[in-house]
Amino acid sequence: MDFLWFLESLRTPAADRIMQLITCLGEETAVILVLCLLYWCISKELALKISFAYFLAGLAVQTLKVTFRIPRPWVLDPAFSPVGSAVPAATGYSFPSGHTQSAACLYGTLGLRSSRKGLRSLFFAMVLLVGLSRMYLGCHTPWDVLASLAVSALFIWLTDRLLLRLTSGRIALRLLFALLLLACLGVIVCALLLVRCGLLSQAYAVDCFKAAGAGLGFAVGWYLETTRLRFQVTAPRLWMQALKFAAGICGIFLLNSCIPLIAGKCVIAKIIKYFILVLWIMVIYPALFSRVVPPCPKK
Repeated sequence: MDFLWFLESLRTPAADRIMQLITCLGEETAVILVLCLLYWCISKELALKISFAYFLAGLAVQTLKVTFRIPRPWVLDPAFSPVGSAVPAATGYSFPSGHTQSAACLYGTLGLRSSRKGLRSLFFAMVLLVGLSRMYLGCHTPWDVLASLAVSALFIWLTDRLLLRLTSGRIALRLLFALLLLACLGVIVCALLLVRCGLLSQAYAVDCFKAAGAGLGFAVGWYLETTRLRFQVTAPRLWMQALKFAAGICGIFLLNSCIPLIAGKCVIAKIIKYFILVLWIMVIYPALFSRVVPPCPKK
């Protein structure tokens, strides 16, 4: 907490706004926009590498949150005050940092894959700045951020080393698909048991169910796309790519608004919502635009 008190002493209204903007780089909306652009329009291979690390690290972080159940800094020390604008997005427990994990998996992987030194440095700086912003805003301690960086680095490394081997054959694909499903279901069961035993409130379990629902959507969507769809990211014209991206994002926002009206707001509804949203990104929308947008002709 000493470091957070030091950062609190440096706060100014202008710095608060800047750090709030920086922390948005690790939020769900920013990650979705970048991953969709990569997956639909630029490099499916790179998007999948990022996604494997992102979803697996996300499951690990959410499991650690409900296992250790460490409160936010302002709960640990009632005299400490976070920046008010950051509190609504600070859901669940404090350890580890979800924003930092998102930023590390996304921008960290982009940095590792970048061939330009300046661009690589920029991506790594974005990861560190998001982690710093979480501490400056008073939402996380240094241990929360460091733990997220460690978990993210582990899954980025595992994805880089093992993904190609685990997707090189039909049996390997099925095994990886089964492991992904088991991991997601395991997180759901773990959270439900903690809630049932009275060790975890439903409000603090929501992020767990979101991560598991998204993970299930990713697993099913990835498997169907890899084994059945195999869409192409290219298009004959740049305006087609732009329209394809814009229409897909509009679909996400429409589903995000409509699904709760149909499914409600219960625990199962949260899982269903994120399952459908990620399934839309991974396979439903690519199947739709593959029928409309012609691929670039082969040279």
